[in-house]
Amino acid sequence: MIDWNIQSRAHACQVCSRPFAHEDLYHTVLCEEKSAYARHDVCEACWAKSPKDARFARTGFISHWQGVYEVPPPPTELIRRETAESLLRKLVERQEPRYLAARFILAVMLERKRLLKVKEQVQREGQRTFIYEQPKTGDLFAIADPQLELDQLEAVQRDVSRLLEHGLDTPAPPAPDIPAASDSLHDGVPGEERLDAEAIPDPG
Repeated sequence: MIDWNIQSRAHACQVCSRPFAHEDLYHTVLCEEKSAYARHDVCEACWAKSPKDARFARTGFISHWQGVYEVPPPPTELIRRETAESLLRKLVERQEPRYLAARFILAVMLERKRLLKVKEQVQREGQRTFIYEQPKTGDLFAIADPQLELDQLEAVQRDVSRLLEHGLDTPAPPAPDIPAASDSLHDGVPGEERLDAEAIPDPG
């Protein structure tokens, strides 16, 4: 499995090192480097100066998009009850296989609330991965598609609700059995009972 941690947006151009100012335009290039995904953030001036053919010449190029830099908000006081985003961050950092389905459900919940946006889909070794961006912070999350069936949703939803209420320190139930399949939430194949976004209840 490819290595991944949350990829945070740089606070300065990775070419000229000039710090980004609030609402500066920047460009993000996502690449695969040595069995890991890596992002590169470049200011508008450096992007414009680079030859057009060289902009996407990095080995392992996957995707490119443009963003608007926002100054990070001041840190907020921690609260006992998890939010969907804070829980997702912890689960992505841990990368434990038993939370594969929970990570996916949390990401879809946040996508529905427009708190995350899908930037890219990556297919590798038969596994589809969605690259989500948190628009305010620019952080990227790689969320593997567990190819859930509707009859698995209730167990995963209970697990997510438990994690949101009690955190990660409580014993986790066994992960749901997830069979291999080629379709998933983002496909909607006619004639098959597949999970869709509207079928996912919001645990809070």
